[in-house]
Amino acid sequence: MKLDSLQQRLGYSFRDPALLRRALTHRSYGRDNNERLEFLGDSVLNFVVSSLLYDGFGHVDEGDLSRMRANLVNQHALHQLAQRLELGEHLLLGQGDLKSGSFRRPSILADATEAVFGAVYLDGGFESARAVISALYAPVLRAVDPQTIGKDAKTLLQERLQGRRIPLPVYEVVATHGVAHNQLFEVECSIPKLGIRVLGAGASRRAAEQAAARLALDKAQALAPAGEGRRTRATRGPDAPGPDTAAQDARGPGEPAGEPATSGAQSRR
Repeated sequence: MKLDSLQQRLGYSFRDPALLRRALTHRSYGRDNNERLEFLGDSVLNFVVSSLLYDGFGHVDEGDLSRMRANLVNQHALHQLAQRLELGEHLLLGQGDLKSGSFRRPSILADATEAVFGAVYLDGGFESARAVISALYAPVLRAVDPQTIGKDAKTLLQERLQGRRIPLPVYEVVATHGVAHNQLFEVECSIPKLGIRVLGAGASRRAAEQAAARLALDKAQALAPAGEGRRTRATRGPDAPGPDTAAQDARGPGEPAGEPATSGAQSRR
């Protein structure tokens, strides 16, 4: 099992390559798997990310720092790191999991990413683990907005309106389609003071409300005076005859649409 390319992407060369191999070994492959390393790596990751946030966001209070950290170390964030590292190409999986495409599962890739961090810690100590994690998170932290990360569209819209003393939006289910186990909800979100009326659709009422809130937020930002925050193009103006529409599927806001289609994951024969 050649791991040179992975070590190059990590920016770290293992003195004991067996540790890295174990970090990439799923429990379906054998007893010497990555679960204990995952446990260790989770703690190392949380400490390093907490330290990076503390040092880099001195103006942010404890509550927001906790929210930021939770969204930087969750499954979605770790899955994205795993994709950058191309971990799926190196995973060791049992034959059944390999055939079922488990090397693409976000949960397995996220767990393996934590296990790799644990392996780096055991192999090179805390400073080595900190260096690897810091390098991987550097582009992520540069793009972080402390005011919005981890907040869904309804929360962001509510905060925007409250900050401008505008009455909160009204959400109303206007239609439901399909049978009980496979329904599509349509929810209207209206903000009369801004002349905004939009329609969101989703597999649940909550998902439809989020879709509508996202579209309403885009329109509210587009109506803002020049220079105030991010301007987003609305699909239709507030004077349009009918509500705009947006769709939200069952994944929920902010979740990835899919995973890579190929991998070189290995199976025990």
